[in-house]
Amino acid sequence: MKRAYDPAEPRDGYRVLVDRLWPRGVSKERARLDEWARELAPSAELRTWFGHDPERFAEFERRYRAELTAHEEKLDELRRRAREGALTLVYGARDEVHNDAVVLAELLREHR
Repeated sequence: MKRAYDPAEPRDGYRVLVDRLWPRGVSKERARLDEWARELAPSAELRTWFGHDPERFAEFERRYRAELTAHEEKLDELRRRAREGALTLVYGARDEVHNDAVVLAELLREHR
């Protein structure tokens, strides 16, 4: 996982943005993304409810995981990429511990 505001590096491998919104102030050239997987981002309703409040993170995680069940094919594709080489989930949140990429990375690791 890496914030969109951190510089891209060759060791990042396949870089995929997992947010619904493009990170402010980051150009496409600077982001150096291989893919933007908007469909894996939390719904607008869930994102608004969560509001990056750490006290709501456990419930956010539960609800987000439920949303992700509709995207098993895409999750399988990312798992395959991770088995074949480096995979970096790129996100824009300031909080590096309480965000959707943390949940997504954990979910991908669980089903290797």
